[in-house]
Amino acid sequence: MIQGHVLLVDDEPALVSVLQPVLKAAGYTVTVAPDGNAAISGVVAHDPDVVLLDLGLPDMDGKEVIRIIRESSTVPIIVISARHQEAEKIAALDEGADDYVNKPFEIGELMARIRAAVRRLQSQAASAAVFEGGDLRVDFGKREVELLGETVKLSPKEYMLLHALARNAGQVVTHKRLLTAGWGNSTSDLQYLRVYIGLLRQKLEENPSEPELIVTEPGVGYRLMVRDPA
Repeated sequence: MIQGHVLLVDDEPALVSVLQPVLKAAGYTVTVAPDGNAAISGVVAHDPDVVLLDLGLPDMDGKEVIRIIRESSTVPIIVISARHQEAEKIAALDEGADDYVNKPFEIGELMARIRAAVRRLQSQAASAAVFEGGDLRVDFGKREVELLGETVKLSPKEYMLLHALARNAGQVVTHKRLLTAGWGNSTSDLQYLRVYIGLLRQKLEENPSEPELIVTEPGVGYRLMVRDPA
């Protein structure tokens, strides 16, 4: 069963030789692009469901590739890079990447991120008006939130932050994007965001001091976790 089309953008033959068969075995069609120009052309030619993108490409920086792709496509982009600096992660995510996985990585983790990205794409394609994940349900049209079937009362800012996280469920949402969603200004005090995330956790987490739903990506942002279907 074909799960989707993955565009793998990396110039390391060793990595490609490992990932390509793993992806194919999981049911994905795989196209390999060895540089940035091939990646940009590949998005147009193949209309992939997910792009796996290394930042260190021989012809241009991966962040520039993200910027160019985002001018015409909303395809999910997962960065796979050996650049571990928080500034690099944040810059790639702010350019429009959906997720970031550090090299070396666990294959299982990468496959889970790919599945989450494909689900998000399918949800967008279906113009889903409702997010459902585990015990949480968010009706975007009605601006209603339910947990275990019970209505959860949120303040306007709490709802806008949850809305941004749910619309990107399974993906990292940067501090900048969340500040813009909640306060309309990405330069607002980060402490405001931390306070409101804490309030959301109090209302949604079984144990707010050990959150399993809204998890922190240190120095980068937050992620709304979504369990894989059984």
